[in-house]
Amino acid sequence: MTTTTLPFRRPQVPRKYVPVLVTAVLFAAMFVVGGIRYEGFGTGQVILNVLVDNPFLLVIAVGMTFVILAGGIDLSVGSVAALSTMIAASLLSGPGWPAPLVIVLVLAIGTVLGLGMGAIIHYFEIQPFIVTLAGMFLARGLCYTISTDSIPITDPLFKSIAEPQIYLTSELWITPSVLIGLVVVLIAAYVLHYTRLGRNVYAVGGSEQSALLMGLPVARTKIAVYTISGFCSALGGLLFSLYTLSGYGLHAVGWELDAIAAVVIGGTLLTGGSGYLLGTVLGVLMLGLIQTIISFEGTLSSWWTRMFIGLLLFVFILLQRLLAGRKR
Repeated sequence: MTTTTLPFRRPQVPRKYVPVLVTAVLFAAMFVVGGIRYEGFGTGQVILNVLVDNPFLLVIAVGMTFVILAGGIDLSVGSVAALSTMIAASLLSGPGWPAPLVIVLVLAIGTVLGLGMGAIIHYFEIQPFIVTLAGMFLARGLCYTISTDSIPITDPLFKSIAEPQIYLTSELWITPSVLIGLVVVLIAAYVLHYTRLGRNVYAVGGSEQSALLMGLPVARTKIAVYTISGFCSALGGLLFSLYTLSGYGLHAVGWELDAIAAVVIGGTLLTGGSGYLLGTVLGVLMLGLIQTIISFEGTLSSWWTRMFIGLLLFVFILLQRLLAGRKR
């Protein structure tokens, strides 16, 4: 009686998960190295501090994920966030509007701006880069029509949300803004992976022509992702106004690039159709951890942060290219 032995096959990770796993491994390695090199670095609060300092970028990157997954780009997110801080601060300090009404108005303005840009992109068939660049200049210009100075926020509701610390343990804490950011991530993850809109976003990003041939609502989907991005930009601006308790036209300069970097480092393809929201969260944490390491080092300029982010972008763009080449 003969026995046959089956050849051992090493389990392979699906190619679509590789960029996210690379980001996770890199993040863990950076945290371990930081913990070895710097005293007091290897604690849970360091990770939580990254979230405490970046809930606004996390929310904006969530909106950018929708746009990039659908094959687009949104350069207006930073300017819309700054406009949100200016509108909120001016209405709260000048006419003295109720804070809940101001919050609703700011979110509505951001949503309408996103909807308008999405409609122009689709119905007039103009490149998203050009339309959102125009939106960036428009929103930034509107900031300075409100005021050229920084406007402080003294509203009791904003202060009550901005100041408290929510203790998870006796030593670990977060802020209400972090909770808001995590809720946005959970809702967005559900929409992307368990709803028809999410499936349409992936389909349109994968191939808009194929999505049209399948009868999918391409127009509605493209407009929806920019509407979501506009809403997230406005919400991110509100969270930043809570963080600084001010509105200023120079707030959020360059955030559009940070958001794109977080999404790409998180493994989402710039061409659309592939990526996960978990990767975006890891991308934001990665950017925050780089800033934390620079601050712990103490001898490096803040410009080193940009250099490291640039190097990471090169690595992940090359990784995406290699994976795309293998897929073919």
